[in-house]
Amino acid sequence: MFLGALLLLLAGLACKSRIQTIHAPFSDNFERRELGADWLDTGRAAKIVDGKLNLVRAYNHPVWLRRKLPRHVQIDFDAVSRSPAGDLKVELYGDGESFDIDKGSYDPTSYMLIMGGWNNSKSIIGRLGEHDEAVKVFRDRRGPEPLVEIGRTYHFTIIRKGGLLDWKIDGKSYLVWNDPQPLTGPGHEFFALNNWEADVAFDNLTIRPLE
Repeated sequence: MFLGALLLLLAGLACKSRIQTIHAPFSDNFERRELGADWLDTGRAAKIVDGKLNLVRAYNHPVWLRRKLPRHVQIDFDAVSRSPAGDLKVELYGDGESFDIDKGSYDPTSYMLIMGGWNNSKSIIGRLGEHDEAVKVFRDRRGPEPLVEIGRTYHFTIIRKGGLLDWKIDGKSYLVWNDPQPLTGPGHEFFALNNWEADVAFDNLTIRPLE
């Protein structure tokens, strides 16, 4: 049994080592029926619906892109929530395979960018988490209007240069944070789309190296 597990681990590491870093612009418009080999769905919650990647009740089982991010990058995509909960969530510079095993406390290996989390009341940039001391900058709801409007498509632009994370929505600055200890190297190389319970969809993904 030990030998079998060891062989599986070594095979997984070998497969991961063959994953290429993005050196030229990469794009995905999801105009197909199946998710495909470029993505790892850790919870089997992802579906392609009307040319978009749809997630509902993924419970922090990310859908990891099987390409390594360059150190300096610009990531653009469209995001829409069809739920009052909002909760548009992505991960940057994670390990490409982690997920929440029990609907409990999730320990991500990445930066977490969440718009309208916690029942559409808060947006954050988190480092290696999404609660308490992991939250580095945030924006909360200051009035009756939700942070995420149901059915509205938002365009996200996320730029990472060194330790700087610059998050724009519809071309306007949203949250910015400079990490004094940037996540980089093995264990911190991948991008994911994520979800808790809300009905969300993502489209028109473009990843551009900035180096």
